[in-house]
Amino acid sequence: MPDSLNFYLDDSGTRYPDRRPGKRAAHGYDWFALGGVLVADTDEESAESLHREFCKKWPQIKDPLHSVEIRGKTKNFQWLSKLPSAELQRFLEDLYGLMKEAPVSGIACVIDRPGYNARYTNRHAQRWLLCKTAFNIVVERAAKFALLHNRKLRIYPERCNKTEDALLKGYYTEMRTSGPPFDPAHSAKYQPLSQTSLKSLLYDFKTKHKSSAMIQLADLYLWPMCMGGYDKSNRPYARLLADGKLIEHRLDMADIALIGTKYSCFDDVKIKPW
Repeated sequence: MPDSLNFYLDDSGTRYPDRRPGKRAAHGYDWFALGGVLVADTDEESAESLHREFCKKWPQIKDPLHSVEIRGKTKNFQWLSKLPSAELQRFLEDLYGLMKEAPVSGIACVIDRPGYNARYTNRHAQRWLLCKTAFNIVVERAAKFALLHNRKLRIYPERCNKTEDALLKGYYTEMRTSGPPFDPAHSAKYQPLSQTSLKSLLYDFKTKHKSSAMIQLADLYLWPMCMGGYDKSNRPYARLLADGKLIEHRLDMADIALIGTKYSCFDDVKIKPW
């Protein structure tokens, strides 16, 4: 078995360009994103152990960690709303401690939907689903990072449904057989990997249930990375960045634009500064 880098990824937002915006759009946040965490195969057991310890410390947890439910104190995490303020803060700090101590790095592709529509509506009669753009970008960047560390890349997305799982598997297969799907003239500045390189680097694809500790970490990491495209002062994002938990911390400055988290079509977004 070759040494591998495992990429656990989740999605956030709607993959349809013309779908009606959700509640986030009222606050200026309207994205689709694919991303999560990279972990060396030799470090995965350590990350899972930290997850078990966290859940053991908080026996109220009966279901997988889910960022949306935790932030909103809803559904399986409604019990958080009944905690005293100090106890709630202790839970949130323990949760962040899990994210900080786990031997993982966060990476994503985040697409601003209004920006995507503004850029491509008049260029293309039929636009791609946003998941096709996001998957190809983030997986290729993860593959470049694996190449830097002389490892193969395994892709482990969260299981969704047959239709959407088949879409991602199709993108994966197309990358291995045909290379990146983007216009070579427009994508040349990102130094895309060749089909030959992708076929060699992309080693495995399997969907994972939400019960996977690593998928739960991917979920926890994705929302802060999405928010980082709109609000650099967002506390979870700023903490992950300051603590060296995002992929940019492990790259030379020259490689960040080629391998770091990609914020696509953010041309007209008024990004809140630090």
